[in-house]
Amino acid sequence: MRILVTGGAGFVGSNLSLAFKRDNPGAEVIAADNLKRRGSELNLLRLREAGVRFEHADIRDPSDIAALGPMDLLIECSAEPSVQAGYGGNPAYLIDTNLRGTLNCLEAARTHDATFVFLSTSRVYPIDPLRALPLETKCNRLALPTGAAGPGWSEYGIAEDFDLTGHRSLYGTTKLSSEHFIEEYRAAFGLKAIINRCGVLAGPWQMGKVDQGFMSLWAARHLYGGTLSYNGFGGHGHQVRDVLHVDDLYDLIALQLTKAEEATTGVWNTGGGANNATSLKELTDACSTRSGRSLGIACNPETNPADIPWFVTDSRKVSRTFDWRPKRTLDDLLDNIFEWLEVQRATLEPLLR
Repeated sequence: MRILVTGGAGFVGSNLSLAFKRDNPGAEVIAADNLKRRGSELNLLRLREAGVRFEHADIRDPSDIAALGPMDLLIECSAEPSVQAGYGGNPAYLIDTNLRGTLNCLEAARTHDATFVFLSTSRVYPIDPLRALPLETKCNRLALPTGAAGPGWSEYGIAEDFDLTGHRSLYGTTKLSSEHFIEEYRAAFGLKAIINRCGVLAGPWQMGKVDQGFMSLWAARHLYGGTLSYNGFGGHGHQVRDVLHVDDLYDLIALQLTKAEEATTGVWNTGGGANNATSLKELTDACSTRSGRSLGIACNPETNPADIPWFVTDSRKVSRTFDWRPKRTLDDLLDNIFEWLEVQRATLEPLLR
């Protein structure tokens, strides 16, 4: 058994590589990465100590992927992950990585008859319809009115049948385009492919930045010091996301691989759901309690064109099909992140302060 994880030194890729090696000790697990994102180099020791083979490779280059050899399972985690990517500049790296790179990985999976797991995103859902939801302010968060529902949305969140008409950011477009190509590869070549539309993923070893990885960013700034701001939608910090622990994502993928006939059809919304949703203001309070530090959060009321005020993943379909539920609560997730930041403080503080 050979398992190739692209983006394998990144946050999600490294955690999945380690988990697959732990549960499949006889398998050869290969983590391939171009190490572009700062902090990914810190995962190389973790991978090596666990017996995961690291290869420096860039999915934009088909020859790099070909040099990795055949595989039985290809997990495509490599991406430019920021929804802000490409705005105000050249989107070439975003498109080359998230679309052309995925096509190169698809070709490798087709060539070697490998099962393909693609991590898509909740940002495939269009911005304007999400902004048009009838949200109201309740305490320190935005929320839907009790009992409100419409096509593809309800108190449970956004479902797979939410209307896809409209723009969704350059990042979201690369991911949706990749989904369409995967569907065509399924039909044309019989490719066995799993598509998970992931909400916010978080956990230890995520190098949080302002535009991606807000859970780790918020925790690190509270623990190490620094500045934060509530950006957009009036600058109140009431915007909401649901969050999924990366270990819960692994649990799901492992279950899906045991039910491949069902898993390799359609798409699957994958997130923490309403029980694991938080606003930025609520996250600030939770981080202040854990760190013993209160930050003066700046207020920036202007909204970025790619931002949305509320997203909760309706994961009922994937839960019913695979008998899966997130095991880690939002409190568990924050406890894990703070413990990691404390234990690795000497290494992480220069990066994340």
